[in-house]
Amino acid sequence: MGFFSKLKKAWASPEDAAQQAVDEYKKKQGIELDEPSEPTPPPENDEPAPQPVTTPSAEKPATDAAPTPTEDWQAGLTLALRQAEPKLSQWLNIIVEGIPEKGPALWDRLAFLFKALGAPDNEAQNFISKFENWLDDMGYVAVPEFKSELQYRLALALELEDEEDERDRLFLKLSEGISKTREQITKRIDSLLSSHSSLDDDFWEEFEEILIMADVGMEAANELMENLKARAKKAGTDNPDDFKDILRDELEDIFKVPPRIEAVNPPEVLMMVGVNGVGKTTTIAKLAYRAQMQGRKVLIAAGDTFRAAAIDQLKVWADRIGVDFFAKAEGSDPAAVAFEAMDKATSEGYDLLLLDTAGRLHTKTNLMEELTKIQRVVGKKHEGAPHRNILVIDATTGQNALSQTKLFNKAVGVDEIILTKLDGTAKGGVVVAVTLQNKLPITFVGLGEKMEDLRPFNGKDFAKALLT
Repeated sequence: MGFFSKLKKAWASPEDAAQQAVDEYKKKQGIELDEPSEPTPPPENDEPAPQPVTTPSAEKPATDAAPTPTEDWQAGLTLALRQAEPKLSQWLNIIVEGIPEKGPALWDRLAFLFKALGAPDNEAQNFISKFENWLDDMGYVAVPEFKSELQYRLALALELEDEEDERDRLFLKLSEGISKTREQITKRIDSLLSSHSSLDDDFWEEFEEILIMADVGMEAANELMENLKARAKKAGTDNPDDFKDILRDELEDIFKVPPRIEAVNPPEVLMMVGVNGVGKTTTIAKLAYRAQMQGRKVLIAAGDTFRAAAIDQLKVWADRIGVDFFAKAEGSDPAAVAFEAMDKATSEGYDLLLLDTAGRLHTKTNLMEELTKIQRVVGKKHEGAPHRNILVIDATTGQNALSQTKLFNKAVGVDEIILTKLDGTAKGGVVVAVTLQNKLPITFVGLGEKMEDLRPFNGKDFAKALLT
């Protein structure tokens, strides 16, 4: 049973399940258990639950049988969580209520949430320790500064990322991230629709200009328009009122990811490629963190040996998120680094190897050849590796992203694309162009600097967010 199901079961069972978490905590602390009693009834109004008592009354003797502060705190939190709507966002609101900043009070509450879910103590403490270290590194203190990041990490750790609450939050994040692109495209489309009474030649000519201005590109724009015309004809309409629905359906089809065999012979190996400055290092760190939070043992290998700074930066990220790291001296043969990292990953039981490569200039033939050498060496050491070649491209580079995709795909065969900095451009039409021209899936998009800002890409949600 998943953690989400366990929690819903606990909060929905008034007899024993919810109280069990409290009783287990008391046993661990050496606190005498109370005699069974009737469940505390919920309040009769919508007022928030009273804050738990944090200090014992001075008027009561030490031998009084009344609940201790710890007992009161645990019982109050259990009741509040049981009464809440079963959504991670609601539970987190309860966890942080009355806590202005990071510190022991927050860590105790997070530990209690993990305990109530049946998670082992070491998992809870490991989560809290890593999150606390991350807060120290980033300099965050106040809860509002890191609450959203905490919710994202809890969703991964508690297997809640696919729940409705998190999907809604992801859609909101995506919608905010492409706001500049939406303003560029949607406003122009709305103006176009209001000025035409039919989908005539003038309409399509003006729509082409909108696509080119959004960095869709000439070739992709022509293909998209032909597809849209065919859809409109098939639907038997030339009414501009139907255009957004037609465009939304077409975008959904463009972004559909074909089925693929997910199973691999472990460890899984991902080779990360891309030019300098696209955000490849931070993307690797975010992928590693996601995998680690999902219970996988992760190794990052520093294959960019041309720059000491690249090795150091990746090491900092690996330490920050708490995953293992492999590197050799600056100037080492990148293929040798890949070979030895592969040997370490197979011999020490890693689930995932993330292999960084130099941010090579895609116009340099010899550097592209080096990529193929790395690919060949890894494959000899571990049959089938690398299992995925992931190209990281910067959405703000516009049409350059198309040429990068074409050349890297030719050199090593790109399996998927991660598009970074989508929140920083008004020309997010490159998302359409890259997918349409190369027939490659976009699996993640970068919408900011935090760990939570690398999110799975959903074409249907993108189309919906773009055309609202």
